[in-house]
Amino acid sequence: MAELLVELFSEEIPARMQARAAEDLKRLVIQGLKEANLAFESAAAYATPRRLALVVEGLPQQQPDLSEEKKGPKVGAPEQALNGFMKANGLDSIDQAEVRETPKGNFYFAVRHAAGRSSAEVLPEVLSKAFGDLPWPKSMRWGSDSRRWVRPLHGILAVFDGQGLTGTFEMSPDREIVFGIFTQGHRFLAKQVIDGGGIGDQLERTHLRRDGGDVRIFTESVDLKTITPESLKVSFTVNCFEDYRNKLRITKVMLDPAERRSIIVKQCQELAGAEGVSLKDDPGLLDEVTGLVEWPQVLMGRIDKGFMDLPAEVLSTTMRSHQKYFSTENADGGLAERFLLVSNMDAPPGGDLAKTIVAGNERVLRARLADARFFWDQDRQQPLSARVPALEEIVFHAKLGTVAEKVSRLQSLAVAISAHVPSADRDQVRSAARLCKADLVTGMVGEFPELQGIMGRYYALNDGEAPAVAEAVAEHYAPLGPNDACPSAPVSVCVALADKIDTLVGFWAIDEKPTGSKDPYALRRAALGVIRLIVENKLRLPLARIFATAQAEYPRLAATSVVDDLLDFFGERLKVVLRDQGVRHDLIASVFAATKREQADLNGGSGEVDLVRLLGRVSALDQFLDTEDGSSLLIAFRRAANIVRIEEKKDKAVFDGGASPARFQQQEEEALYFALGTMVKETKACIDEERFVEAMTAMARLRQPVDAFFDEVTVNVDDAELRENRLRLLKQIDHSFADVADFSKIEG
Repeated sequence: MAELLVELFSEEIPARMQARAAEDLKRLVIQGLKEANLAFESAAAYATPRRLALVVEGLPQQQPDLSEEKKGPKVGAPEQALNGFMKANGLDSIDQAEVRETPKGNFYFAVRHAAGRSSAEVLPEVLSKAFGDLPWPKSMRWGSDSRRWVRPLHGILAVFDGQGLTGTFEMSPDREIVFGIFTQGHRFLAKQVIDGGGIGDQLERTHLRRDGGDVRIFTESVDLKTITPESLKVSFTVNCFEDYRNKLRITKVMLDPAERRSIIVKQCQELAGAEGVSLKDDPGLLDEVTGLVEWPQVLMGRIDKGFMDLPAEVLSTTMRSHQKYFSTENADGGLAERFLLVSNMDAPPGGDLAKTIVAGNERVLRARLADARFFWDQDRQQPLSARVPALEEIVFHAKLGTVAEKVSRLQSLAVAISAHVPSADRDQVRSAARLCKADLVTGMVGEFPELQGIMGRYYALNDGEAPAVAEAVAEHYAPLGPNDACPSAPVSVCVALADKIDTLVGFWAIDEKPTGSKDPYALRRAALGVIRLIVENKLRLPLARIFATAQAEYPRLAATSVVDDLLDFFGERLKVVLRDQGVRHDLIASVFAATKREQADLNGGSGEVDLVRLLGRVSALDQFLDTEDGSSLLIAFRRAANIVRIEEKKDKAVFDGGASPARFQQQEEEALYFALGTMVKETKACIDEERFVEAMTAMARLRQPVDAFFDEVTVNVDDAELRENRLRLLKQIDHSFADVADFSKIEG
């Protein structure tokens, strides 16, 4: 069994694309190997800023031989059929076909034996196709090349079983990249290794030249003493993955991103610990920095004390966004004066090179923080409330108006929501809704958009606004995802709900709903945020009424109500939220349908949904179905529903209206009828008072009369009136259960 090693060597690949690109390369090559009928044992992909690498272990030296057979006409078939069979299978004579006996007689079979090709011949085709199919979020063309790629692609290393593969990858009709057995180390540090002869005599200068109609590789020996920093095309050969990985390490390249990440964390923690501070956790920045360096070296710098009075978020965002520095924290959790940077040079802390690098980064940081200081000082010269009119200049959406119009809607909607949020001060809610978007027109948020809301809190406090108002301004975007903290302060909850519900209703009104995997306005995330705000704060919020109130704030849009459609969307989102908690999606759908129908009957219109109440019913139903009585009743319900459905279809009738006690002939009919009546009264009272477990207990008492009915009563009797009355009684089971849940939606 042999090993395949592949490397795509290019200019720096954006850090955010590396991991996905490496996995895509692995996926596409594996797919090609399977299509080529080449089995393998394992595959692993790696990425650095300048290379994607893949190693596949356990490949055979050639494809297995294949036999293909096709059944033809029956022996003695007409000549026309035989000729067609021979032509389709490349036979010169019918004698070349095999005759086989089958249960239906003797038939001709065309059998082909195809010898497997050598893997070294097949692999270049597999690789070239995989390279061409490699997807990139963004790509470019350069020079005269017609093929798009993420960054200029310089070389392709392809080694199979210790030997280079013969192949090319076309970049344009006039240029191909020839597969080779060479690669390069660190852009700068490899020069130091070369000067010291660190990788022996395996150096060569490579050239690609067209020789007639073919592109050929030309190499020439390189005297190590003549290497200069400009000699960037000096490369070294490799013959296997171990050789490749070892020589990369010698030339200052750590191939495995996991190793680079681990070293960065370790060095950060060691340097921070030595200074009595701790590393501020930032997984996103860690992933990005890991993709920016091939030979990581962490160094520590200092923030000038004159900038430490800036908001901590401003300091950390300036360092993170512009400079990719890690922040550090004091023992009390406050931002420390130290920062950590990751260099792509071999510069141990304390050395001259390290001091030069740190000094340069501190100088750049001072300039960045001076800009931040300017925005901070300038923004505070004008009250946040005075910036609200400027929101007229920002379009929220072409069909939904400006941000100023959105703020106007938010004030009304947030106040309406406050009636259902305990301890929410209406005046503070109104103020917070008015100010929540005002920091969008500040200089600081213009420079650092990720600080929107956060800066609004600082400016609101500076203006003397109530702390609850300032906090609501900061928190009204939350929660932004499943791992984001959910606001719990009453004013914050009101404004956060209003912001998300206004957005959802508006986009529903202009028919800009999520479709398939597309959700450009993050409406699914907004719905999940609304659900979390309601459930985690246990709010008794009447969603249908709030949706209608929100839609009334859009008088210029179509009058068609979006309430029912939006409620159904929330039902689907609720399944997503509760799926991770182990709650069955069919139970949610069952109770959701019953709740909407119940409220529609009460209100004479759209169904209402109280998520907290709904979840209580779902929990009780889940417990009930886990009991023997619950599972037995579910079976009985389905049996009754199936009988009624079949007979209604046969008779083209609907057996609604309830059974008549006067037509009962057996005591089991009478017992079931009165048990259903009693159960309906008890469950309705329990559900109205939110005693959902007791409602299920009342349902459980139906088991005995239902079982007795099916054991002793024949439904489809010859007496038409008696049959119809019994079918109506079975239909009553469906109607009686419907007050608790729509049992037709329950699976299993």
